[in-house]
Amino acid sequence: MTMSKNDFKKIAVIAALAGDSKKASPVRVYDLGGKSTIADYAVLMEVESAPQLDAVEEEVSIRLKHLGVYCLHKEGQQSKNWKVLDYGGVLVHVYEKKAEEFYAIAKHYADNKPVEWEEKPAAAPAVAARKPAEVPAEKPAAKKPEVKKPLVKKPAAKKPAAKKPAKKAPVKKAAGKKTVKKAAAKKAAVKKPAKKTAVKKGASKKAALKKSAAKKAAKVKKAKPAAKKVSKKKK
Repeated sequence: MTMSKNDFKKIAVIAALAGDSKKASPVRVYDLGGKSTIADYAVLMEVESAPQLDAVEEEVSIRLKHLGVYCLHKEGQQSKNWKVLDYGGVLVHVYEKKAEEFYAIAKHYADNKPVEWEEKPAAAPAVAARKPAEVPAEKPAAKKPEVKKPLVKKPAAKKPAAKKPAKKAPVKKAAGKKTVKKAAAKKAAVKKPAKKTAVKKGASKKAALKKSAAKKAAKVKKAKPAAKKVSKKKK
């Protein structure tokens, strides 16, 4: 079964993806472009340890077997830091960093054309941008009436009571004596007319008694002659 260059390119890309899945880094694919009589493509994968090297080798072998492609030759089977897998038109190099530093493997292929092997994410289908549904504007919440707090009146600062000038004791006594004398004089003035009225009332009473006595005497005098007349008729 003959294979084209394009087929070998597919094998090189599948090998690179297998190494990438096992955390090999960096992973490079070169198109040798007829410069080599051994292969058309070279795959270079760097690992950090011998166990990782074995894991990458096994993953590459499994994936290519699913396509019906088998390794024709292996080099470095006794080595723990560098192995070469020959798939006809593709050479797969898996090595540790120590081997790269010692053999300068990458420099041997640096002049060749690099090949893109990483799978590009599928472009998302263009979806017509939908306008967001208009959300009815929310009515502002009714404001609650503000409760006015009663103003607390501050107690008025008390003014210091004005001190009254101290009164002199002698002056108070003199003023008291004068007021007592005036009050006594007033009482005396009120009492005097009371005596006069009392005298007048006594005089009037005496005059009235005299008049009533005079009236009685007059009546007695008139009654005496009448009594004489009656006695004469009886005789």
